[in-house]
Amino acid sequence: MHSKPANEYPRALIEQLISVIPFYKQIHQQDSWQYELLLQYSQVHAYEPGEIVVERGTPGSWLYFLLKGQLVVLANNNSPAVNYITPGEVFGDLAMLLGQSRSATVKADENCREILVFAMDFSVFGALEDVHKVNLATKLNYYRNLMHSLRWKLEVYRSKYADHPLADKHRSIKLYTGAKETKDELRALHQQTCQLGELLVHWNQAFGRLTVSDTLAPNEDLVAAIKV
Repeated sequence: MHSKPANEYPRALIEQLISVIPFYKQIHQQDSWQYELLLQYSQVHAYEPGEIVVERGTPGSWLYFLLKGQLVVLANNNSPAVNYITPGEVFGDLAMLLGQSRSATVKADENCREILVFAMDFSVFGALEDVHKVNLATKLNYYRNLMHSLRWKLEVYRSKYADHPLADKHRSIKLYTGAKETKDELRALHQQTCQLGELLVHWNQAFGRLTVSDTLAPNEDLVAAIKV
């Protein structure tokens, strides 16, 4: 792996690279100071084909977004591919959200010549309600994006396994309807994402127990649903 701080890249290049990441696009448009802060805590990693990006069982405070290439998700280091991660997708989020170690290994696809990953040190976010460094608006944007991602992954499971006992569970987790742009909304979003994340873990465990013939083929609907 070759790693380089994001703010050492030419600005035009780094903005082109992270244009596939909705969260960073929003922060760039809304708050230039917060955008610069996040870049100070971010790196770009280049991987060789077959190189391990995230290893199962390891802790970590880094959040990852794939910029170029394709990543392979494995239940463990030597197992067959479970799924694939494509550009723009986030990974490493649930492990931090739920305070758990990584539950899968992610490797650079051996068939890709160029693999770039954008990594952010999530420790910059601090405690949930601490808004002295990462402000409230930025945290709200992050958790809104995370909630959307989790709900999408759960809907993918539901569409594939509509008769499973977990199929409609996420729909019982109610959306926040109180005042917007407040700490009350932040607390509610955090609680909702934790509930959705725990449900996704249950789905992933069920998914891992399915036979190979029951699962989706690579690059179809069930992309990167496994928690890493």
